[in-house]
Amino acid sequence: QVQLEESGGGLVQPGGSLRLSCVVSGIAFSIYNMDWYRQAPGKQREWVAKIRSGGVPGYADSVKGRFTISRDNAKNTVYLQMNSLKPEDTAVYYCNAEFTNYWGQGTQVTVSS
Repeated sequence: QVQLEESGGGLVQPGGSLRLSCVVSGIAFSIYNMDWYRQAPGKQREWVAKIRSGGVPGYADSVKGRFTISRDNAKNTVYLQMNSLKPEDTAVYYCNAEFTNYWGQGTQVTVSS
């Protein structure tokens, strides 16, 4: 059974930081490219960041320079370090194994003063 479990969300003030985690089980984690997506209320899900199996990252323009994606293959975990958070970063954040329909339940990030 494939499971992806996100955690680390919460309420943070503008300019603050959060670190999201996604623990993956049931697949050969190390061979998959992993993505973070987010979905704000009333909006479509959008891609945020990718980390390839070899560790090369990629970012949406909206988060470049503020977010950092990383992975620990020994722990089957992908991370998203989010700095300099803005109100427009408010969304439910999901992780995904690329080219699969495996998704977690999401973790809520709210950026508000």
